[in-house]
Amino acid sequence: MKRILLPTDFSDNAYDAIVYALSTFKDEKCKFYLLNTYTPPIYHTEYLVGSPGQIGLGDVMQENSISQLEELKDQLEKQYKNQKHSIIVHSAFNTLLGEISDMVKAERIDLIVMGTKGATGAKEILFGTNTVHVIKKAYSPVIAVPPKFSFEAPKEILFPTDYETAYEKSMLEPLLSISSLHKSRINVMHVRTGYDLNTAQLSHKDQLEKFLGNYALFHEVPNNGVIAAVNDFQVKSKINLLVMVQNKHTFMERLFIEPVIKKIGCHVTVPFLVLQPE
Repeated sequence: MKRILLPTDFSDNAYDAIVYALSTFKDEKCKFYLLNTYTPPIYHTEYLVGSPGQIGLGDVMQENSISQLEELKDQLEKQYKNQKHSIIVHSAFNTLLGEISDMVKAERIDLIVMGTKGATGAKEILFGTNTVHVIKKAYSPVIAVPPKFSFEAPKEILFPTDYETAYEKSMLEPLLSISSLHKSRINVMHVRTGYDLNTAQLSHKDQLEKFLGNYALFHEVPNNGVIAAVNDFQVKSKINLLVMVQNKHTFMERLFIEPVIKKIGCHVTVPFLVLQPE
């Protein structure tokens, strides 16, 4: 049974991400964990020692959190009734990243699916702070779903790579699982740098060919920059899911975190799966 964590702040983007997870894995037996975390607005020493003005505030916030989670669970179970799925609610007095990290270990989470922005996300920010932190620190594969994304089956997947990472089948499992469920084609894209692939890169490419098998189609594209190459590919081909591997020099950091993104104008318009190295 696949175990999928669904963080929510009850925003529309978080709801869209939950629907994406339920729809993507509708044919697979899954246990979904709806997670909401809360922290009192005044969270310091006075609160911790029981400031009279703050006594009971945590209890009220916990009650609101649990109540909203239960309402959301009921709504999802009625609208997306699926005997293969079970939903568990989890409310916690903690930071989002802290609780996710704890749950990944305690519940042996296979995948995290979340929105790219929360309820207060500014329009000019592509990835919210929470999403970036979870991707970089959660040690679990993450699918980030952009705002107002209407579900479409991930039939065409784009997987940009520089072949600098060694691949293990367990690392690729989330990608292989989605590809198997939806009979997806994985477009592995390498941007030519003007140099031939070195021995290590050739070995890593062979690994990908072995693990991805008939699902993969390999592309070599001109060296006009990784970001431009991704944009060009999406213009020419209808891509439903973007996949990358998180590492110290990941494309993800260059694409979505650095401020230069605003100048380039690359927008995340499809869900984005970040795989974690072993």
